[in-house]
Amino acid sequence: MKNLTIDVVALLPALLPIGAVIVVLVVDLVTPRLRAVPWGIAAAAALGVVATAGLSLVRADSNGGGGATLCLTGQPGGGATTDRLPDLQGLPATCFWHADALGSTLQLAAGLAALVCIGLAWPRSGARMPGATQAPVEAVLLLTALSGTVVVAASRDLGTWLIALELATLPVIALVALSGRRAAVAGAVQLLVTSLVSFALLALGAALWFTATGSPFLTPDAAVSPGGGQVTYSSVTAGLISLSVVLILAGIGFKLSLVPFHAWTPTAYAGSSTAVATFLATVSKIAALAALLVVVRAVAALGAPALVAVGLLAALSMTLGNLMALRQDDVIRLLAWSTVAQAGWVVMPLVSVSTLGATSSATYLLTYVVATLVAFAVVALTVRESAASGRSLAAYEGLWHRSRWRAGALAIALTSLAGLPPGVIGLVGKVVALRPVVVEGWVWLAVIAAVNAVLGVAVYLRWLRPVVTVTRTSDQPVAATAGPGHRPAIVAVLALAAAVLVVLSIQPDLLLRLLG
Repeated sequence: MKNLTIDVVALLPALLPIGAVIVVLVVDLVTPRLRAVPWGIAAAAALGVVATAGLSLVRADSNGGGGATLCLTGQPGGGATTDRLPDLQGLPATCFWHADALGSTLQLAAGLAALVCIGLAWPRSGARMPGATQAPVEAVLLLTALSGTVVVAASRDLGTWLIALELATLPVIALVALSGRRAAVAGAVQLLVTSLVSFALLALGAALWFTATGSPFLTPDAAVSPGGGQVTYSSVTAGLISLSVVLILAGIGFKLSLVPFHAWTPTAYAGSSTAVATFLATVSKIAALAALLVVVRAVAALGAPALVAVGLLAALSMTLGNLMALRQDDVIRLLAWSTVAQAGWVVMPLVSVSTLGATSSATYLLTYVVATLVAFAVVALTVRESAASGRSLAAYEGLWHRSRWRAGALAIALTSLAGLPPGVIGLVGKVVALRPVVVEGWVWLAVIAAVNAVLGVAVYLRWLRPVVTVTRTSDQPVAATAGPGHRPAIVAVLALAAAVLVVLSIQPDLLLRLLG
């Protein structure tokens, strides 16, 4: 008989959003007409995820291993309670949940990004209004996707990993379609179709992993010792594991918006509300990379050679994303194609199937996420003031002279994405991402990355130029000032995200230390 240790504290980042979903549903039964209450509960849950993930990060730093729980007999779980489960006899001794420094940092970032998205979605008024019934649905879907993101970052068994990854994706499809507009439905349909294809590839990859290793766990031990050492490691086993990783990479490529799996991205972003587009660009990308890193870190123990497929996907994504972004006048579509380009930078370090590649990839993702949150928050504020025209580049002309604090926030976000001062953290992220490429000797990929770094500068300076441009025509429209209660939530989350970005640009080593 084997024992299962459960550490409730380590599970709190996942339990809080699930508990908040239940609370939102119950509160909606009691007070169904209050629009702000579900979002308040969701914001509290997101703050709880940030706090508990931060606690897990501190514990990971103190004990050197991280918050492992749901562990079978003989494994370090640090749990407070133990349940005896006689039906676990056939499983190898390992942990189903392992939130180490990298996983906890990704959970913390997901909570912070979700909090910003909640602020962007905050209703214009807390009063009772006829459209209030949609608020609980949106809050529940967002919290469900957040819980999936948190779980996938720490899951170590195939079943939980696969279900959590889809749990982080499917609610977002509903969020995209919820507005009912034609563009939103088109984006949701494209996202649904690609998600189904993605799931098929992921399921096939998971099946090949189990076939090759004989283990339901995504751990280095399972990769190194197939079947717990009872199966001989052979070239066939190595081939199956490699094919499994390639299929998983393709499946996650849809969620990361990598070329050629990117077609849904501009349509879904353009059809979504600003808050949902922000969620797609940040939290969903954290979930996808977290899932990929679980697999990469498992096979890193094999000393696997660099993946050619990763290099090709990275090069194609950078190039096409930047070239298409240069043609956009709609800032949401520009940010959508920016996501495609930045996804190439995110996966590029994974040409080195190693711990260095994994941490470098996570570092770049987090720099991208924080800068993108600031950019989307500025867009949301501009859209609230200028309606649909706030999505065009022309709406930002002379922004520096109308609102310097907002223009400054946008400037540091765009320079971070471009890898230019004063967005120093973006430059650090690009250097860190290039390091594994240089170590592995991928000269051609480093050259393509350098060319795309220059293209990226052109993309973001194209948006930044009208911000500082002085228009001397006397009839230039001035952005209207939003009424009371319309902007405080957006201003608050913009200030929060901008403060984090400024701190990281001043002290980029803080992020590097968080990721170990």
